[in-house]
Amino acid sequence: EYSCEYGSLKFYALCGVGGVLSCGLTHTGVVPLDLVKCRMQVDPQKYKSIFNGFSVTINEDGIRGLAKGWAPTFFGYSMQGLCKFGFYEVFKILYGNMLGEENAYLWRTSLYLAASASAEFFADIALAPMEAAKVRIQTQPGYANTLRQALPKMFAEEGIWAFYKGVAPLWMR
Repeated sequence: EYSCEYGSLKFYALCGVGGVLSCGLTHTGVVPLDLVKCRMQVDPQKYKSIFNGFSVTINEDGIRGLAKGWAPTFFGYSMQGLCKFGFYEVFKILYGNMLGEENAYLWRTSLYLAASASAEFFADIALAPMEAAKVRIQTQPGYANTLRQALPKMFAEEGIWAFYKGVAPLWMR
């Protein structure tokens, strides 16, 4: 027995939940490493290596400083995973139906690539606002310490565009 019918709303929801769990939890788990990587990119004189970056961060902010940016990471990558996994299945079925059963099989690699690219387009739009907040929290000392501080400040300073400046580089990636 299957847990649900292929292509049903429950099927898409389960795919989306799988994306939330796999992307949101894994990216949040590596926040300390991502934090140090981002700081090394912004200030290579201060953060000379991974180990030095961890040491400097702990000395300045304590062990809790390694968790800076966990909330936008969790929410952003959860939304990206929801869209990536859920929309991939939506587009795979949609494009497969457009091609017909035989052509969908013959062109399955291209079909999967098109479905994946389509899903990623929307997934990156969902991720971009939280990624922008995360980078500011992690790399601009004194800007904001939490997501609740960062979002209104970003909007007040730059409007909605502050949240989507990074979407084009995400698409290029």
